[in-house]
Amino acid sequence: MPVISVPYAFNEEALYVDLRSIFGQSLFLKCEGFNFAGSIKLKAATEMVETAERDGVLTPNSILVESSSGNLGVALSMIAASKGYRFLCVTDSRCNLSTRMMMEALGSQVHIIAGQEANGGFLGARIEYVRALCASDDRYVWLSQYTNPSNWKAHYRKTAPEIARQFPHLDVLFVGAGTTGTLMGCARYFREWHRPVHVVALDSVGSVAFGGTPGRRMIPGLGMSIRPPLLDESYVDEVIRVEEADTIRACHRLARAGFLFGGSTGTVVSGAMGWLARHDARELTAVAIAPDLGERYLDTIYQTNWLQDLYGKDVLNPDKVATGSRAGSPTPPTRSGNRPDLQNGDLSGKRRHQLQDRKT
Repeated sequence: MPVISVPYAFNEEALYVDLRSIFGQSLFLKCEGFNFAGSIKLKAATEMVETAERDGVLTPNSILVESSSGNLGVALSMIAASKGYRFLCVTDSRCNLSTRMMMEALGSQVHIIAGQEANGGFLGARIEYVRALCASDDRYVWLSQYTNPSNWKAHYRKTAPEIARQFPHLDVLFVGAGTTGTLMGCARYFREWHRPVHVVALDSVGSVAFGGTPGRRMIPGLGMSIRPPLLDESYVDEVIRVEEADTIRACHRLARAGFLFGGSTGTVVSGAMGWLARHDARELTAVAIAPDLGERYLDTIYQTNWLQDLYGKDVLNPDKVATGSRAGSPTPPTRSGNRPDLQNGDLSGKRRHQLQDRKT
């Protein structure tokens, strides 16, 4: 029986859901929402705060400030409350109401950005506000999840080894891309592992994280309106972009099987199922990471009026939900030259043989 004295001391690291009975393809979904912050962001938040404390950046008089679409803000709110820091979360109108209320319940201040910056969207406007705030008062300490190496190091040290312990014969890993902290930490770890692992990044259509044309994105969590500073595409084997309508359908299909997950998970599962269907994956060991659970999305992804206003009445067509989501088009990373086994978002002959050899 775990007994803890601080809320960030507990995280369930070894819970997986096999999605074969729901989607017809075997995919082990690593559930990261079972901690007091409710998401995988607890790992990055803890690592960034503790590093800042060791480096002497955080002092008792410091005021933490961070730009967040939600989950990191909750994690930092919880840690700040436990450690006695003041915390200001700078977010925007896409942040779920329940998430904002949770941060405020934990004693944090929440500032909502209404407008968008010309080239960086809501994220650019949030970052500009944080920079101005820090310039106005040196008590503010910006951890900067977008550039802080402790973000990816948390997953290099924790998330990836957790997966490796449970799946010593892992073949394919699916990771959603936001700040790319989780993606980079896991990809770096498995690049050094004793066997090759095909790392697939899942991004939202409209995100420019891996290049492309910016577009409307209403579901927080994945995707970026600027290139993620932490991203090194040489560690990524493949990129798949997923339409938000497919994200929603995957979430609702999971919910109809009794599993309520957040939007990021819907994106990852939708893209992963499309990848598995396109490849001979019957004997491959595939794992995907579910960043959070679905309670914070009840007034958005699971609210019919919100969905139909944004995506049309057909988005929850029973036939489309029942048959699953179509996968977004696979898109190779820009620097595919660094990975000779990547060709047009598919497995090259060499890479395919490597995976097939593991079956014997």
